[in-house]
Order: sequence, then C-alpha cells, then structure tokens
Amino acid sequence: MIQHVSLEIPPDQLDRAIEFWGILGFGPIDVPDQLGDEITWLGRDGFHIHLIATADHSASRRGHPAVVAPDFDRCCKELGRSGFDLSEGPDLWGARRAYAISPGGNRVELMEFPPED
Repeated sequence: MIQHVSLEIPPDQLDRAIEFWGILGFGPIDVPDQLGDEITWLGRDGFHIHLIATADHSASRRGHPAVVAPDFDRCCKELGRSGFDLSEGPDLWGARRAYAISPGGNRVELMEFPPED
C-alpha cells in the first residue's frame, strides 16, 4: 500500500495547491517539527499528499498520482469552476476518469472508483 506521494510546488502556489487538494477531500494535517516548514501535509483516509515548497521545483510530464474522487461529478465541476485545467480521460473498468493539472504543473488522475484487485 502506498501511504503518501510527495509533490514539489513553487512556494507562491501553496495556498492554491491546498485549495486543489481540498476539492479532492484532502485536508491539512500536522507535520513533524523536525521536517521544517517547507513541507505541508494533506491527508484523507490514511493517505497523504506531501507538498514540498521548492523554488526550482520540477513536475513530471506523464507520471502522476491517481486518486479516487469522493464524488467524481462534484469534484470535476468544482475543479473547473475554480479555474483548474481539467480534461476527460478514457473510461477504464467501467469507471470515468479525468486529468487535472495541480498548482506547480503536476498531473493528477481522478478516478470515479478503483479497479477491483
């Protein structure tokens, strides 16, 4: 089981990144003091997104985290209304999918539901 994904973001986009992940149901959680103040943790159901404020950040062009949207239709509509770049992806295993670009240029896959093991 993957417990967290770390994503680099420009420091000036932290608030917007928290907004993006908040739409997907992730909320701020405490970060251990020894990790410093350049990292923000967001969590949902035991899974974390670690946002690392990095001036010379990098974002993968094709690699991406995929998350199950808590309410796929609502999340897609809210991301669009909030000005985030969003495009439909192909249905797989009967589930709708979409791709969004989060602050910092990271591609994020949204899934209606996960595949069965």
